[in-house]
Amino acid sequence: MAQDPRPFGELPATGYVRQSQLIPAPVPFSSATLWRRVKAGTFPKPVKLSERVTAWRVEDVRQWLDAQAAR
Repeated sequence: MAQDPRPFGELPATGYVRQSQLIPAPVPFSSATLWRRVKAGTFPKPVKLSERVTAWRVEDVRQWLDAQAAR
């Protein structure tokens, strides 16, 4: 089942987002690529909120998206 794309504007202003809220939109690559980029330092590192919950700060993701758009 395909997910509906989420435009950049639908990200919350602050807080945290999970991987399922990032892929396939607004982050245009697979989860494997996401984690490769995190490891390489080319995508923001997530925050471990609990043993089974990892999320990204919305501010970090927005900053990364802005930097990609400026390229």
